[in-house]
Amino acid sequence: QVQLVESGGGSVQAGGGMILSCKMLGDTERIGRMGWFRQAPGKEREGVAVIRKRDGTTEYGDSWKGRSKISRDIAMRTVTLEMNNLEPEDTAVYYCAAGPGLVLLPINRDQYDYWGQGTQVTVSS
Repeated sequence: QVQLVESGGGSVQAGGGMILSCKMLGDTERIGRMGWFRQAPGKEREGVAVIRKRDGTTEYGDSWKGRSKISRDIAMRTVTLEMNNLEPEDTAVYYCAAGPGLVLLPINRDQYDYWGQGTQVTVSS
């Protein structure tokens, strides 16, 4: 079993940035990829960024290219999401996710078996 613990959510002004962190606990041997997803009220959960654990290869959702960066630490236990140029429409609950497999694209939430409880990100005008 794998447990994911998120931190770093909060409020930020439009145009600002935020860094979210996700720590993976338990047996992560079978984890091959991690990611960050978000879900706003009334909307489906969508991918922000994903990363392959083994080699650090990254992919991003279309609206996040150029304004986000996902990374992992050298111990492959922590996944970090750096977001910039945030806008009110980015307000959502952001979830860390992890799962087996190596393929990153297309970003597919169904491929991630483990999920954190989510952290609220609120962007004000």
